[in-house]
Amino acid sequence: MLLKHFGDRLRFVYRHFPLVEVHPHASWRRGRRGGGAQHKFWQMHDLLFENQLHLKANNLRQYALRAELDLDRYDYEMKEHLYLQRVHEHIDGGVKSGVRSTPAFFVNGGVEDVSFGLERLEKAVEAALGK
Repeated sequence: MLLKHFGDRLRFVYRHFPLVEVHPHASWRRGRRGGGAQHKFWQMHDLLFENQLHLKANNLRQYALRAELDLDRYDYEMKEHLYLQRVHEHIDGGVKSGVRSTPAFFVNGGVEDVSFGLERLEKAVEAALGK
């Protein structure tokens, strides 16, 4: 909604911040990175988000197939944990930036709490854009 409303005046950056304590299959985050490496990040993201209760390795591979990833490449990348370091870098960066929950949104370096809805975030973006 905000991306559509503000268009190219807003930059959206996605960082991984899996809450392993809450989501026992949080290792699925690597599947998103694999999708991203094949230019299908959002397709994988959406499939994983829609199927949060089914995130074991065999499920992930089925989602990769549905997202039309190169499965040989996907299998290799998951087996070798190719993206795990990058995900941990995102987590470390989030911790250093003050992220305590997900989703977390930043406007000009400050965390905006969206616990009670997106209105506060929208107002912060408007203020940052000088409205």
